[in-house]
Amino acid sequence: MAKFDKNKFDNLKKLSEILKQSRESKGLLLREVAASIYVDTAMISKFEKGERKPTREQIDGLAETLEIDRKTLLVIYLSDKVLSELKDEDVAQEVLKIAEKKIAHFQKNRK
Repeated sequence: MAKFDKNKFDNLKKLSEILKQSRESKGLLLREVAASIYVDTAMISKFEKGERKPTREQIDGLAETLEIDRKTLLVIYLSDKVLSELKDEDVAQEVLKIAEKKIAHFQKNRK
């Protein structure tokens, strides 16, 4: 599988923009991408417009179909989810710092 070029996309681009840009650069039709992850064409269109979010399983399929590194696409997907939850919160930066510490502690103790 081709590797995802991190320099190809602006770090601030949303998942929806990356999905559309990747599909178009590969010359794939909406219906081709949809068939590859077993959804209808309208669903892919909604992903690309940011009207719906793919599931974690669909992210894996999209990564394979669009030849994007799975881990990179997952990071973009999860960061969009965090943004969606925190974008209007005045304490967002503080929340992220504490969450980062909690995650590090959890992962350290999980092993």
